[in-house]
Amino acid sequence: MHWDVVWNNFDYFLWGAYPKGPLGGLAMSILMALGGIFGAFWLGLLIGVCRLSKRVWLRAPAMVYIEIIRGTPLLMVIFWFYFLAPVIMGKSLPDWQSAIIALIVFTSAYIAEIVRAGVLSLPKGQMEAARGSGLSHVQTMIYIILPQALFNMIPSFVNQFVSLTKDTSLAYIIGVSELTKTATQVNSRTMKAPFEIFITVAALYFLVCFVLTELSRRLETKINRYQARGR
Repeated sequence: MHWDVVWNNFDYFLWGAYPKGPLGGLAMSILMALGGIFGAFWLGLLIGVCRLSKRVWLRAPAMVYIEIIRGTPLLMVIFWFYFLAPVIMGKSLPDWQSAIIALIVFTSAYIAEIVRAGVLSLPKGQMEAARGSGLSHVQTMIYIILPQALFNMIPSFVNQFVSLTKDTSLAYIIGVSELTKTATQVNSRTMKAPFEIFITVAALYFLVCFVLTELSRRLETKINRYQARGR
């Protein structure tokens, strides 16, 4: 066993060459995950609301977006933004920016479906009662429906964000210096401890995802207690 290879390069696994070089390793993976989670939530929420709209010019594009993205592997979405962005925009994006945009676009389609299911799970009488009190459809969604639905959707959101965190490893394919890429670089340089290196990488991914999963469980428990008190 060559665990000394892991210990000697452990700081490189955590933050890459930073501060003498660019940020990388686990820190880059976490930053990409946070950026992806933030963007995917708001984009998914917008698309999910459009998907529920009675106006076909809002609902149809949202349906097409969701179906196309959900039917496409994440790896292909990463390639789209990495190789097509220079053609469309006339300039290249940094590889990590391309990866974050791809994660946002991919995950937002799943978030949109979570939003749709969450809203539809509420009693229809709430929408009718709110409209009857004089609120518009938009006001009803913002002040009455979405706050309740989003509260119930928190565990599903966290599960989707755990999946996004693991998906950051695919950014390795376009050269982003995240955790998997740094591990591969160390393995190629040393060539004597692949088992130890990738066991360590798996443990680091597990640690991050475990924290998010535990957060989801605690939130779910609190939500169940809150809802039980309200009955």
